This record gives sequence, structure tokens and C-alpha cells, in this order.
Amino acid sequence: MKRYTISVFTENFIGILNRITIIFTRRGINIDALTASESRQDGIHKITIEVTTTEEKIVHLTKQIEKIIDVVKAFYYLDEEVVYQEIALYKIPTRCLDAGLESVIRQFNAHIIAAEPEFVVLEFTGHKEETQQLLELLKAYEILEFARSGRVAVAKPMETINAYL
Repeated sequence: MKRYTISVFTENFIGILNRITIIFTRRGINIDALTASESRQDGIHKITIEVTTTEEKIVHLTKQIEKIIDVVKAFYYLDEEVVYQEIALYKIPTRCLDAGLESVIRQFNAHIIAAEPEFVVLEFTGHKEETQQLLELLKAYEILEFARSGRVAVAKPMETINAYL
């Protein structure tokens, strides 16, 4: 089993995300992460899905997604075929700010993006393994809340959605 990134380009209609995720459910494939956003093309949205599965299943899954009427095109990639990142936010009590925490923040090149009397919020961008590693280190500082985005990715191959419109 390998980790894949699926890029799905769709028209923006109500229920499209549900119709796509049902395909995964029917095949018993878990979605590890999911993000949706506008694409560079007006009226076209991009859904990025991270899954761990076999090549045979990813090929079949992508073909099934493309059968949905509002889907323009779907592509799948191995990790080495995409440039990707995730963003993570960590909420920590202000009273825990000390030299040790400052060292961890610098080590990961994280940023304090909000400072309130009761807490600070750190932002870190990286791969899932890196954001998880920082989470494990910050648990020693009484982490109050943690949130991580899904994968945001662009393909290395020079394919363009314009060819499919």
C-alpha cells in the first residue's frame, strides 16, 4: 500500500463532495485528508484527497470519480509526484511560555500568530509527519487545542486542466 494524492477538478455544485466521498465509502477506502478550494480556472474547484491504498484500487477509484457528471477530471499521484504541505495550529497556555518552548518553536521555524492573555497560537507548515512531531513535543507544554489542515498539493507533471474543459 502506498500514499496517493488525488486531485479532482469539479464544477461547484451542491452535493459534489458527498458524491465523491461515497465512492470511497463503498470501496472501504479511508480518506486520510481532504481539502477543497477554488482553482485558478473560474468556475472550477479543486478537491485534494490523500489516501493510502494499492495502485489497482487508486486507478479504479479515479475512474469512478470521473464518472460523476460534475467532475471535469481527476488525477492521482504518488508523494514524489506532488509538492505538498499542511498547516497546523497549536494553542498553548501563555503560562507555559519559557526558554524550552521558545527553543522548540525556533527548531521547527514555527510562528506565534496570536497572543492572548490566556494562550498563544503557534502556526507550523510542513508535512504531516513534521506537524505530528511538533505536536508530540508540545504535549509537554499542556497543549489546549490542535488543528491540522488536509494536504494542499500541486502536481509536478505539467498537466493543465484547460485541456479537459
